[in-house]
Amino acid sequence: MTTMARTSSPMRRMFDRLDFAPRPRDAKLAGALAAWSRLRASRVAPELPMHDEAFGPGIAVFIRAAQSRDYILKRYDSDLADLIGGLGPGSALSVAPKRRRAARLRRLFDLVVDKGEPVLASFTSDERGEDAATIDLLAAPVADAEGRVCGALMAYQARRSTRGEPHPPGSPFARVRPVLFSLGGSQALAAAIAKRLDVDVAAHEERDFEDGEHKIRPLFGVRNRDVYVLANLVSSPGQSVNDKLCKLLFFIGALKQSAAQRVTLIAPYLCYSRKERQTKPRDPVGTRCLAQLLEAVGVDCVVTVTAHDLAAFQNAFRCSAEHLDTHALFAQALKGRLSGRRVAVVSPDPGGEKRAELFRQALERALVAPVDKALVDKTRSLGKVTGQMFAGDVEGRTAIVLDDMISTGGTMARAAAACRAHGAAEVIAIATHGLFVDGGKAVLSAEAIDEIWVTDSLLLPAALVEAAARGRVRLVPIDALLAAAIERFHAGGSINELLEHESIS
Repeated sequence: MTTMARTSSPMRRMFDRLDFAPRPRDAKLAGALAAWSRLRASRVAPELPMHDEAFGPGIAVFIRAAQSRDYILKRYDSDLADLIGGLGPGSALSVAPKRRRAARLRRLFDLVVDKGEPVLASFTSDERGEDAATIDLLAAPVADAEGRVCGALMAYQARRSTRGEPHPPGSPFARVRPVLFSLGGSQALAAAIAKRLDVDVAAHEERDFEDGEHKIRPLFGVRNRDVYVLANLVSSPGQSVNDKLCKLLFFIGALKQSAAQRVTLIAPYLCYSRKERQTKPRDPVGTRCLAQLLEAVGVDCVVTVTAHDLAAFQNAFRCSAEHLDTHALFAQALKGRLSGRRVAVVSPDPGGEKRAELFRQALERALVAPVDKALVDKTRSLGKVTGQMFAGDVEGRTAIVLDDMISTGGTMARAAAACRAHGAAEVIAIATHGLFVDGGKAVLSAEAIDEIWVTDSLLLPAALVEAAARGRVRLVPIDALLAAAIERFHAGGSINELLEHESIS
């Protein structure tokens, strides 16, 4: 459990993260923790002297000095030169050349000796002349012959980006990393984004009380930080969309109350976006109500992917609202599949005609070949769908039916059947968001549909996972798009340039 909330203010200022009961991701730190646990056996801490062969390289042992608030290096490790500068065996930590890092170590060792538990800590290096890097430290208690904790064993690992320098050394992204949280079952997508950004998904706490109320709070210090909250705003087993929305509102409020400099909500699928206007007397305008709720708790920016109605999304918010589309992602993913074929992009209803046209243009650029278009008429009233008109030529072509989402799949199945009736050779259904509220039964049973392509913005139900294994359903990842967008939001880059790129990786 992350323990930043239970530590003193000076400790929170010195470290980005403090975890008791640590689970290091790095193999070196995990190996050191495993060796320490084996040597400890049933005691509070392993006794000195410890067998060096139990540990690999990169391990140091410090013993608390007898007459001063200091620590003496007992086990020498040459790797320490990178962390705190050259320090020989028997030397005091206070004389280490890199004094700021040595001060961090002393405070960390004090905590370990006081608590008698191993701690995993992280801090961002900010020493003059150094590249930005995150230092992960594992500190675990060691005991004297009488079993009293007298010092700490320490291992560390520096993490830097392995993908090259994404920003100039003086850019905001290079100096201070963004903070990423994951809510509502978005852990898999958040982990993929975090890996691309070379950050960790920040910890938070959620509690559901017996009466149905919720508590949620960050367990990571966010004061003056640029915070991004990835939220999966769709119902899932055990949590309705209203539960997730309520928790999200409380969480954003807690971030603002904790002095976050900026809070950006990244909701690839934005709930309540299908009721963007009044179609019946006294209808609520759900999109605007949602915007007012988010603005009330202090959100600074809302980001979504393939909004149901782009104009409604952009006009609903008074805070910053950013829209990302998946045209380039789908076009590149389909490029090899459609090479040499005659293709037509089909909008399943008049409301999606502009979206289909923009995708058609992106697909033409990717294929370097003309792409036709078609339109299926659709009118929905009181839950009933009508409309028989079909405009465009799909005969002998691969018809790509494009929509923003697949809910029950009825709209897709209806449009696919119309394409087949007008001579389409095959039909591919494409949507950014796969809700599949009935488990995908309707769309999977539609004989007119040959393949279904969706992004991984939402988790697939079990039936769709099995279909994906057979190749009937294809997943297009969006982690690269979202990670690149976060980099630009954080460092001041251009979103338009990002969306105009034919390839995002």
